[in-house]
Amino acid sequence: MDGARAGAVAKIAAVKTVTRFAPSPNGHLHLGHAYSAILAHDLALADGGEFLLRIEDIDGPRSRPEFAEEFRRDLEWLGLEWTEVPAQSTRIGSYHAAADRLIAAGMLYPCTCTRKDIESLGARRGADGLIYPGTCKGRLLKPGEPAALRLDVDKAMAALGELVWTDEVTGASVADPREFGDVVIVRKDLPASYHLAATIDDAADGVTLVTRGADLFAATHIHRILQELLELPVPHWHHHELLLDNDGRKLAKRRGSPALSQRREAGENGLALAEQLRLQQMQSGT
Repeated sequence: MDGARAGAVAKIAAVKTVTRFAPSPNGHLHLGHAYSAILAHDLALADGGEFLLRIEDIDGPRSRPEFAEEFRRDLEWLGLEWTEVPAQSTRIGSYHAAADRLIAAGMLYPCTCTRKDIESLGARRGADGLIYPGTCKGRLLKPGEPAALRLDVDKAMAALGELVWTDEVTGASVADPREFGDVVIVRKDLPASYHLAATIDDAADGVTLVTRGADLFAATHIHRILQELLELPVPHWHHHELLLDNDGRKLAKRRGSPALSQRREAGENGLALAEQLRLQQMQSGT
């Protein structure tokens, strides 16, 4: 890392703490979301910083504006205050520009493989599902071809050398995204993957502390690589524990975890619930 880049990283510690809560409007918020939002809110306000709300609404027809409005009511019910930043749907141009830059650097390649194709190749399982075996590596991008764009992880790591990122719970880690394989950066059906969009947005919003669940810890290895390739500021991270259901599984929209909106509409005291979650955070050391 050169002196100017090192100085930019060091400067992060000198500025106010900016956190964000970035839900996707494709279902109701649940208790796990409340836990995460409260933690991000409190960490920012503890030193006079700022808590942001960003709606991640690029999931095609699954993204529904009525859910975004419900989220705002839920956060208000919990007693949180925030600054809302532009939603992802307004930032498509920035994702295209970042992808173009990665293509120009030779870091992305097109992939036409389906999930079934990858399964048929006997791919091994990694941190985020099956690891892509590199079938399409070396393919040239053809204008108009319906293809996803994957990051050539080995090439990126060879070009960048050792990169470090810091989690405020676990300490420093060396970026090593190989457990993901060559991840998709631009999807066939969407303008960006979570990895690219979240990385670009956090930099654009001036986020200095990325708070999120421990299930996304491994994804940070990918995000650190993207930050370096795109010359973006490097925040710190804070990966917190996950809330589990009675079966020991993390709470999730797709499993129909009880919605905050149901509790709110039933007349439950949101401020009291928020205090219960804060107590749980203190007890767990999150």
